[in-house]
Amino acid sequence: MTRWENSRRSPEHGTQHPDPHTCLSSLPEPIIALTAALSRLPGIGPRSAERLALHLVQNEAGAVRALADAILAARERISLCRVCGALTERQPCALCDDPRRDASLVCVVERPTDIFSIEKSGAFHGRFHVLGGKISPLNGVGPEDLRIAALESRLGSEPVQEIILALGTDVEGDATGHYLAKRLAPRGVKVSRLAHGLPAGSGLEFADELTLSRAMEGRTGL
Repeated sequence: MTRWENSRRSPEHGTQHPDPHTCLSSLPEPIIALTAALSRLPGIGPRSAERLALHLVQNEAGAVRALADAILAARERISLCRVCGALTERQPCALCDDPRRDASLVCVVERPTDIFSIEKSGAFHGRFHVLGGKISPLNGVGPEDLRIAALESRLGSEPVQEIILALGTDVEGDATGHYLAKRLAPRGVKVSRLAHGLPAGSGLEFADELTLSRAMEGRTGL
């Protein structure tokens, strides 16, 4: 039996699998650095990062260069819409610049990626506003750290009649929603929030299109 075969023997034969950290340390430094960088991406664990790194260094140089160029181009060309805060390549974004969307409805979300989730549901045809987070005293995030002032500014320049709060149903999301409802009350605009369908304690990224559609249709006032 070779040393490699012996190292792969299962515990019942008295030998443990190789320590992944030991295996990683035997790789060349550039691969270790690439693995570390990939593991910082969301949803990519150490093992997945190592597999991706090994795949990339063995791939055609042209394909790897094209991937790197695409990443850099996306990072350099994409910015936040100065009106709503969505990810966009031009100012204002296509959602804000679309005359077919209902300007009287503004859906408030926590992050730019939440817009994609709601758009997939096909249940909302108004405009959006990204807060850039939610109130969380434990994390040092207060109302002044969010794009609330920008939202109030839009109420004075756009024909907004209803604000729909599409925030997560966790403690911070509820606190942010109640704060917004109280702060916007003097403006005379209706403030509602998504109704049933969203799982408690989670965000919009975990909800499917049907769930979001029903939640949007069943929104209630605060």
